[in-house]
Amino acid sequence: MTIGALIGALVSGRTTDLIGRRCTFWIVDIFYIMGWLAIIFSKGVWLLDFGRLSLGLGFGLTCFVGPVYLAEITPKNLRGGFMSIALSMASYGASFSFLIGSFISWHMLAIIGCIPCLLLLLCLFFIPESPRWLAKIGKEREFEAALQWLRGQNADTSHEASEIKDYIENLQKISDDKILNLFQRKYVHLVIKMRFPLQIPATVLGASLIDKFGRRTLLMASAFGECLGCFLTGLSFLLQDHNWWKEVSPILALIGVLVYLGPYSFGMGGIPWIIVSEIFPINVKGSAGTLCNLWSSAGDPSSLLTSSMFSRVLMPSGTFFIYSSICGFGVLFVAKLVPETKGRTLEEIHASLPHILQ
Repeated sequence: MTIGALIGALVSGRTTDLIGRRCTFWIVDIFYIMGWLAIIFSKGVWLLDFGRLSLGLGFGLTCFVGPVYLAEITPKNLRGGFMSIALSMASYGASFSFLIGSFISWHMLAIIGCIPCLLLLLCLFFIPESPRWLAKIGKEREFEAALQWLRGQNADTSHEASEIKDYIENLQKISDDKILNLFQRKYVHLVIKMRFPLQIPATVLGASLIDKFGRRTLLMASAFGECLGCFLTGLSFLLQDHNWWKEVSPILALIGVLVYLGPYSFGMGGIPWIIVSEIFPINVKGSAGTLCNLWSSAGDPSSLLTSSMFSRVLMPSGTFFIYSSICGFGVLFVAKLVPETKGRTLEEIHASLPHILQ
């Protein structure tokens, strides 16, 4: 599945830009359905492997197209909370799978996993294409119709439509969406900003706070909580290594893990993907999303390797102290470099970074 996710991440941005957000959802759902069906009807290991690979491909594409589509269709005052709730569905799905997986067979679990994919297949007939993508490719009538459908038939969309069209026209005068363009001086710092955080789906707490306190505040609080959680866990291993307070170290380890998981889920988990979908202009969003998605997917195997190497050289306590230092650096990193995007349209966000349009 990790290999599939890496491949999906590699092509996610370009696919989404070439055929559109809605058509990419069709491809995503086909991969999901193929994956589950392969697992359901498998009689040996090869079909199981193919099923997991197909699910990984779908997941790699979803990690980009999902947040981007939501960011492009939701109003600015609802965008953060709406996207946080949507991203938290992955947490609910995983929890539900672990729960029912304790009582049913893996074969039945695969059948149940296929049900949401079939529901998505039906829903795709009714959702509109992203208005911003339609405007980018020059389909003005479809753009206005999609925006009106999303905002309601009686809503006045003239100002929003004009703002989107003017901004896209200015961007299209600059450059095409190529991966090498990201390393121009005006874009490279955005790439650096957005791939420091890790990727774990946000929870309902983050959804309720993100549009109130903002992205930067929650990210800094999350990084600080992770820093404290890793430090407490490392301290518990250090006490255990020296046979100090043996009765305290297991409790301290549990507290450390819980302190880490809470902030991780409401901050660094989902918010980075929200900001990634907001901060990049549409003329580089595909390439930027590919790079961010690929880097995030590559973090799964590399983190296991790094953890194994650190544990052998530095022992568990040293490993967690290093992780704590990295999270502590994250607080400063977010405070210094990550812009606030709360309560602003995508066009307003990009306009607040004037160097992009120079």
